Amino acid sequence: MKPMNEQILAEYAKTLLNIDSPTGYTQPAIDWIEQQVRSLGYASYRNAKGNLIVEIQGPADKPAVALSAHTDTLGLMVRAIKKDGKLAFTRLGGPCLPTLDGEYCRIITRKGQVYTGTILSNAPAVHVYKEASSQERTEETMEVRIDELVRNEEDVRRLGIQPGDIIAIDPKTTITPSGFIKSRFLDDKISAAIFLTLLKALKEEAVTLPQKTYFLFSTYEEVGHGASWIPQDVVELLAVDMGCIGSDLSCTETDVSICAKDSGGPYDYSMTSRLIELAQAHNLPYAVDIYPYYGSDCGAALKGGNDIRGALIGPGVHASHGMERTHMQGVSAAYMLCAAYLLEK
Repeated sequence: MKPMNEQILAEYAKTLLNIDSPTGYTQPAIDWIEQQVRSLGYASYRNAKGNLIVEIQGPADKPAVALSAHTDTLGLMVRAIKKDGKLAFTRLGGPCLPTLDGEYCRIITRKGQVYTGTILSNAPAVHVYKEASSQERTEETMEVRIDELVRNEEDVRRLGIQPGDIIAIDPKTTITPSGFIKSRFLDDKISAAIFLTLLKALKEEAVTLPQKTYFLFSTYEEVGHGASWIPQDVVELLAVDMGCIGSDLSCTETDVSICAKDSGGPYDYSMTSRLIELAQAHNLPYAVDIYPYYGSDCGAALKGGNDIRGALIGPGVHASHGMERTHMQGVSAAYMLCAAYLLEK
């Protein structure tokens, strides 16, 4: 296949990253992805939990494979309304709370009203609180300040805000002239954008896949059960998620990372070996690493009892679950490895 079209990838990524989709509130993002895949002429459907499955037919004598990326992100939920009109929250997934101090957010009510706000420490002013800089940032020491004239719990409830409402964090997406993509929630919307770019290229280049193939856009990966159910004819699942950077890992933002093992154990040895061989054959910048504190949609599928082989790859992403960053070179390498995996069976 041709190299990845960076402009198309950037357009998909910027749009998707700016659609709020904390885990448990993914329908707007799935709706948009569904519109894109159907406009390209692909058949798709949703399972009961809201995962979008794109199905591409192939030879009947070849076993089916699937690729998964998740559309759900980290976020917050209103836990309680405080007496002074600020909001206590609980985490959706595992955001790195210190990085949220000072971030803008949106509060989305069950009736679809949207209010803006700011996530702050409850000791936010250095001129008032001695512990403003030193206080630990936890759910108990942080809150949301709403951009409305509210002074008590009753004022907030009159806005329609209540416990259980979603709090979405501003992703602050930026693509630099040097090729860096900076944004919250590159985990894993950058992989979903890779899928859309690849699906578009398959159509435009009139590529016929050598086996039945599913592209899964999952909705609950951040809480551990995104792809716990997959189509029953799948024998291999390639999870495409962010690659880890830091500590003794060798991956950089310009690499595609191939994960040999995460917190759930090793991935399929033969499948991982084949991905390494494909990366070498296509001269892709890659790294093989171990992710110590990580789980994936492939792990969820295996724990869900699916009889499959599984592997995990993704573009290198720095500062995961915080202010994340990757580079077009790493994204392109992940794109090309996905294409090689599908076409060179």
